[in-house]
Amino acid sequence: MRVTLIHNPEAGDETRPTRGQLEALIKEAGHKVRYQSVKESGWSKALKKEADLIAVAGGDGTVAKVARRMIGGKAAVTVLPMGTANNVSRTLGIADLPITLLIASWEKGERLPFDAGMAEGPWGERYFIEGFGTGLFPRAVPHIDANETIAKIEDVEVKVTYTIQILREYLDKCPATEVKGTLDGENISGRYLLFEAMLMRFIGPNLHLAPNILLDDGMFDVVMIHDRDRAELHEHLATWQEGALWPAEFKTRKGACLEIEWNGFPVHIDDKVWPPKSQKPKPAGKIELTIEPKAIEFLVPKDLPEPRLQR
Repeated sequence: MRVTLIHNPEAGDETRPTRGQLEALIKEAGHKVRYQSVKESGWSKALKKEADLIAVAGGDGTVAKVARRMIGGKAAVTVLPMGTANNVSRTLGIADLPITLLIASWEKGERLPFDAGMAEGPWGERYFIEGFGTGLFPRAVPHIDANETIAKIEDVEVKVTYTIQILREYLDKCPATEVKGTLDGENISGRYLLFEAMLMRFIGPNLHLAPNILLDDGMFDVVMIHDRDRAELHEHLATWQEGALWPAEFKTRKGACLEIEWNGFPVHIDDKVWPPKSQKPKPAGKIELTIEPKAIEFLVPKDLPEPRLQR
């Protein structure tokens, strides 16, 4: 196959393979490879060149950048997990598989359809593949980014654990967000500590918020945690592990069209927080989220140990 390798050389820790090692593994598997670093200007031009497969070696931010640009494209996208959280890879069931195994599986891999989201609001229009939300995550991001210790941690597991601890500490003072909106025409307004419209099972530092999500059902899983459930959320962040029972107080609903009245509160679209601090205040307006069904195909190994996530 003709493989375009999109690589973030700064992702992960010192255990991750280098550019040369990745290229050697791909060639050894019998493929032709074209390399492109996302740290170079104009990197996305590489996606317009003929390829049978787009391989992304990096974390969720790099995967999302590539996937958004491949919506509606013919080539499948495959992931070589090299980030901190690797939420996309965990949703696909490949985060803990060796990179050598993943590359060797490409020739007989399975293409999984994956929905994308479209967020229309004061920023214009923007595709997303992970999730959109308000409340705890976009409010805590500036505190996480400003933390000097987390920037120095190299071990990815330690970094995830440390980030969860920052979330717990910030939760004590995090204000609830007054959300006025509808999901498929039904009122879902309330005061929420955490409000997430998700397209995958994990978000943030590997938080397992949507365990029953389907990749291609044309629906968001909307997770809504009320202000009154602050203590329960604090406890869940302290004891969470993959597969743990989801507290009954935390409500999740499915829907294809989410409309929210926006009055200035911070939101995140995938890994980007909006509005940025440098931007002048925008007038209040409406946010509308819709689904782009089966917009992308991800290539994964056949016979994964995890159950199939799509219908």
